[in-house]
Amino acid sequence: MIGITRTAPLVLAPKMAAAIWGGDALVKRYGKPGDPTALLGESWECWDENTVAGGAFDGETLAAVCAQLGRDLTGPADPAQRFPVLTKIIDAHQALSVQVHPDDAYAQRVEHQPVGKTECWYILAAEPGAELVLGWTRDTDRAEYERRVADGTLGDILRRVPVKPGEAYYLPAGTLHAIGAGIQLFETQQASDLTYRIFDWNRVGADGKPRELHVAKAADVLDFRATFPGAMTQLDFTAGGIQRTVAIADRRFAVERLRVANAGGTITTDGRPLAIMAMETSLAVGSAAGDVSLRPWESAVVPAAATRVAFGGPGEALLVRVDPDLAALRAAATAAGVASDVLERFCGQFSGVSRPA
Repeated sequence: MIGITRTAPLVLAPKMAAAIWGGDALVKRYGKPGDPTALLGESWECWDENTVAGGAFDGETLAAVCAQLGRDLTGPADPAQRFPVLTKIIDAHQALSVQVHPDDAYAQRVEHQPVGKTECWYILAAEPGAELVLGWTRDTDRAEYERRVADGTLGDILRRVPVKPGEAYYLPAGTLHAIGAGIQLFETQQASDLTYRIFDWNRVGADGKPRELHVAKAADVLDFRATFPGAMTQLDFTAGGIQRTVAIADRRFAVERLRVANAGGTITTDGRPLAIMAMETSLAVGSAAGDVSLRPWESAVVPAAATRVAFGGPGEALLVRVDPDLAALRAAATAAGVASDVLERFCGQFSGVSRPA
């Protein structure tokens, strides 16, 4: 029988990251630790090296707990490897660099790392006129890309997308992208640090020197097609007393927004770990091992072995299913009355997306 501590939610202490493009919102709006006068760009919410805050594993890293609990925590993922996802809150006070990430095959072949980086964004806040750089205005190729990088005209063919809170964006490896100024978002990504920077708006780093660019490697992995990515069509249904809005359903992670009424509700883990972040209000999250109370914008991981998770409302949360069982997600939506054509259109946004190796 599974020990009770093996199903308990693990509240995680965030890891703060300074950035030349950051601001003060992580401290002032999201309640994160740090100096509000510093330029803080990222709060790493669920990461292999985040430490557990409280409970039986207090002070241990998520990696160390994975080693102890094994697949009771990680489900189908290998507990000896890095925890499969990294979630962040990002405060883009200024624009981030234009960049791209490699896929798994390129990461393994060239960088000798286990995975590349597919990621997604859920927009938390955006100033009027804020926009993303997302892909190309038209089809291009490596020769034109390299020429435009060299002569400074790359911006002429970058596609800009206005954003608003509540939207979600899916970025398969190979997608050219940049977060624009005035945007705060929740990012879910494969647990990889592979980023190829193409253009950094002529800025310098903390050392007074321009940050390194990776123009050639970026050319190796860029998708040069004008695929015109935009905000995803999201999927809404109610199950277990919780209003669920599924924003992203990639095979690596699924991201949902949960709205929990006063009476509370439950969801299943489908044998996968869940990363949960409370939103504007505190939220009770529990398993058979008992409850934890998440403060606004605080995160926890629920082990795969928990089977069911109970929420005490009212409140809202962003939930990430790690290595999700997409068949179970389809079944839950169907049981809740989602029409088959609606479900197929939603899932079709994430299937058959191919990128050059």
